[in-house]
Amino acid sequence: MKKRTFLATLLVLSFTLTACGAANNGANETANSGAGASASPAQEVKKIIVGTGTQFPNVCFIDEDGKLTGFDVELVREIDKRLPEYEFEFQTQEFSSLLLSLETKKIDFVAHQMEKNPEREAKFLFNKEPYSIFLSKIAVYRDNTTIHSIDDLTGKKVFTSPTSNQAFFLEQYNKDHNNPYEIVYSSGAANDRIALLKSGRVDATLATDFSLPFYPDTDGKPAMKTVGDPLIQSDVLFVLRKDSQELADKLDAAIKEVKADGTLSKLSVEWLGEDYTKPLDEVVKK
Repeated sequence: MKKRTFLATLLVLSFTLTACGAANNGANETANSGAGASASPAQEVKKIIVGTGTQFPNVCFIDEDGKLTGFDVELVREIDKRLPEYEFEFQTQEFSSLLLSLETKKIDFVAHQMEKNPEREAKFLFNKEPYSIFLSKIAVYRDNTTIHSIDDLTGKKVFTSPTSNQAFFLEQYNKDHNNPYEIVYSSGAANDRIALLKSGRVDATLATDFSLPFYPDTDGKPAMKTVGDPLIQSDVLFVLRKDSQELADKLDAAIKEVKADGTLSKLSVEWLGEDYTKPLDEVVKK
């Protein structure tokens, strides 16, 4: 009798342990299954190399602490915050090297107050949403009283940077008007431009009103003044390779965001002195 009772007890204990083990295994499988369902793979972050310069005051330059900063630089950093799928990394170069580096895939897009022209559009892709507006005029040394418009440049020397939109305009104007002036090319620093104008080695250049305070003379006041009507009216955009439409679309979406929440206007006022992000018709009305 005792033997039968002992065997019955073993059977009950065996069933109990088996049931508990199954229950625990089931619980573990459920927990593991739940964790797998809730966990999502980490989003892949793509590194984007952004080409910019260091010689454009308040746009892209090295400050006194050795930091790369300026309007275009800080805008790109703001856009980077809004595009978690990308990680932007700057690569600084001479302005004249940026488009070649883009073409040879050393960088992924250019942030350097760039504008469209037919030559650039044939080779590169531009995003669609402008982040500032360029209105270029004839600029002369501030004491100059003989040049009042482009019509006064006959026989003069006009300074510009190679591959710039201003250079393209000056070249096209020369071609269409029987070469009234000589174009002098230089990719030097801002101080070189002032020295050339002040010494009379060149007579004029092209500049925007917003850039004038960034070209001071020895007394700290603007060395240049603009004269005449705007000659070039164009949007300032990022430049990408033709195979970068997805990135261009993402940049456009982010620029629309920073416009809508006022961030873009604040950056313009902070770095350029005024809000240069408005459409031309709004600027004219104002």
